Amino acid sequence: MAGTARQGRGPQPAAAERRDPVIDLVRFTCLGLVVVGHCMMVSPVLHRDGTVTTQNTLAEQDWFVPVIWIFMVMPLFFVTGGSTGLQSWWRLKHDGGPASQFLRSRLLRLVKPAAALLAVMFLALGAAQLLGVHLQVVQLMTAGAGMPLWFLAAYLAAQLNIPLLAALHTRAPWLTLAGLTALVVAVDCLRGAVPGLAHANLVFVWCAVQQLGFLLADGYWPRSRSGLLGIAAAAHLLLGAVTGLGLYSGNMLVNLNPPNLCLLLLGIAQAALLELARPLLVPAASARWVQRLLLVAGARPLTVYLWHLPLLVGMSGLLLLTPFPKPSAGSAAWWWARPLVLLALVLLLLAAVAVFGRLEERTTPSPGTRCRPARVAGAVVVVFLPVAAAAFGSLTLGLLAGGAACFGLALLLLRGHCQPDEVVPVSNHDREHDVHRG
Repeated sequence: MAGTARQGRGPQPAAAERRDPVIDLVRFTCLGLVVVGHCMMVSPVLHRDGTVTTQNTLAEQDWFVPVIWIFMVMPLFFVTGGSTGLQSWWRLKHDGGPASQFLRSRLLRLVKPAAALLAVMFLALGAAQLLGVHLQVVQLMTAGAGMPLWFLAAYLAAQLNIPLLAALHTRAPWLTLAGLTALVVAVDCLRGAVPGLAHANLVFVWCAVQQLGFLLADGYWPRSRSGLLGIAAAAHLLLGAVTGLGLYSGNMLVNLNPPNLCLLLLGIAQAALLELARPLLVPAASARWVQRLLLVAGARPLTVYLWHLPLLVGMSGLLLLTPFPKPSAGSAAWWWARPLVLLALVLLLLAAVAVFGRLEERTTPSPGTRCRPARVAGAVVVVFLPVAAAAFGSLTLGLLAGGAACFGLALLLLRGHCQPDEVVPVSNHDREHDVHRG
């Protein structure tokens, strides 16, 4: 994918038809690291008075801060999402599809699995409360299980802006990235005076990181190893400078939500290192057994992401009610138990994927239809109401119910938003490879 920098290259349908196995492998690896990391973080503690608190055991380790610089893979996930998202948009645009059809497809891929999750969480946690589980425990489980929803807000914002950002990228790729970076810095400078403004970087930071993926897909990154090493080193040096001077926290987990400039710098370094490692990753990603693994295990990435933390929190909460041995968080026995926790979570995820995985399949308007932009716009507004509320504050049972209702309304709007007068062909490539795309 990497190539000589070209200004204003614009859509290249032939290039867009070629899937990048390296991107698929990296996205699957990022998802796996997130699941493993959360297995080492979630640690509910039952106290003698019956109350329950959560403890982030991993974040309390002395070695956590330097290690999280390596394993904070969320920027890399948005980089790869930008690369595949731009190619998907180019394919649709080349086939004559409008932006509203692209937005509809992206919304359905994200909203359908999320609506099912919110509904199940509301019913399960509501039933637990009716059965006499302490309200504090229910609220704690609700807040913990809903943590992935901030990602939904950020990812939706980035993906739904792809048609606009792709147009800007075609005209002035570096100026577009510079403009988004300036917005990120401006928000960071003003967040002290206006704390609520910090949440604007849920859009600006992740759109800027996504733009790095546009540059990868369009061949703007340097070919030489020295150039890529220089970019990665410069990004890390600047990251070390802003954290060393105390302008930002050195803990990337603290910098994650709401995000700040540190995540963009980390994304630049990770994108450069991805291109640097590409010659080693291409043979691995092209191996048949790896491709089969990605087809089976990586076919429902959003379902896995949305469900892994609720299942982990639920499993941990149920264990508190049983006589099953519960070693103290951070003890040797607790760490040795992590592989068993991960195995149990994987088995639960397999069941969740079997039940809810089909909701992630992309719904494409039939040939001979064209999208109604007004209904798509209405669905975007309806979806962002609960998602933004969850991102800005803690999740509650009421918000779970409201979110499920809003998502259901959005699905109704999207389901009936097509009219059979104008033809918008859909490429066979989209149908064949849609399981890989987020």
